[in-house]
Amino acid sequence: MRRYSIVSLLLFGFIFFSIRNGSANTKAGANAAQFLKIGIGARAAAMGGSFAALADDATTLYWNPAGAGWLRDKQFVFSYTESFAEINHGYAAAILPFSDATTIGVSLTTLYAPEMEQTTVEFPGGTGVNFDARDVAIGLTYARRMTDRFSFGFTAKYVQQTLFNESAETVAFDVGGLLHTDFRGMRIGMGMCNFGGKMSPDGRDLLISYDDQLTHSNPLTPGKLETQGWSLPMIFRLGLAVEAVGGERSFVPHEDQKLIVTIDGYHVNDADETLSFGLEYGWREMLFLRGGNRLNHDTETFSLGFGIALDLIRHKIRFDYSYSDMSDLGNLQRFGAGLLF
Repeated sequence: MRRYSIVSLLLFGFIFFSIRNGSANTKAGANAAQFLKIGIGARAAAMGGSFAALADDATTLYWNPAGAGWLRDKQFVFSYTESFAEINHGYAAAILPFSDATTIGVSLTTLYAPEMEQTTVEFPGGTGVNFDARDVAIGLTYARRMTDRFSFGFTAKYVQQTLFNESAETVAFDVGGLLHTDFRGMRIGMGMCNFGGKMSPDGRDLLISYDDQLTHSNPLTPGKLETQGWSLPMIFRLGLAVEAVGGERSFVPHEDQKLIVTIDGYHVNDADETLSFGLEYGWREMLFLRGGNRLNHDTETFSLGFGIALDLIRHKIRFDYSYSDMSDLGNLQRFGAGLLF
């Protein structure tokens, strides 16, 4: 009976996301730190960003911190994306299990825009002064397996954005849960991300001199412009992963082949809800083929990718690649690598 209650709850959640898709969001791009919405890892990207319930490698620190509670090996992952307009997006994470039930993780996310020339109203062709833009998020994760089926994860992270001489910073938090059911290896994952303070830009370009009418002896009084605080993009994910082929509890048991099906509902407070679907086929835990699709996303549609895992004495190394169709923007290619030891 409990099995059907869980399935019913999931169906209700995904129906909710589908219904909300019919209404447009009027707060598009109204939050700061938009880079926090960029998906992490070539593997997850190839599956359409449907990873909240699969959550079985070090990139889970981004998608669902609770997934780290099930990782028993030390891991390090790195991913890189050269996005549009030569904007570079990078991610690195490390997993360190402390016991059979407790895991610590650290992560670093960066976004860097190349130098560009400053333009003003007086000099629309450029002033000869160059500047760049940089975003950084540093996270520390604690995950614990509470029972033999359920884990909980928590991340505290420092977020900073820098543009020319101005910067803004704050602290944010992610929480997640992951449930392993007894139905065909089904996993249910949920994550809530970027709960934190607002970001207010500050820097030397906000310093001004103004005419203080009350101070006749000093007509120009130094002052500073006060900037508005901007909220972070708060994200909610609800995911489902089912092992259709592979393990003993899957629909089709098999020793050498595995097929995992995933689906994620995604809500963020400044954009419309989306649904993501993903597939991962694995052969002897060495070769992986992946595909995914996103519904109601403003640019991304389908995605494809592959992965290779190799045993090196006591270690295992993995390479991943993904290709995502971004409609009018063209395509996005991601590369990733991981080390288990």
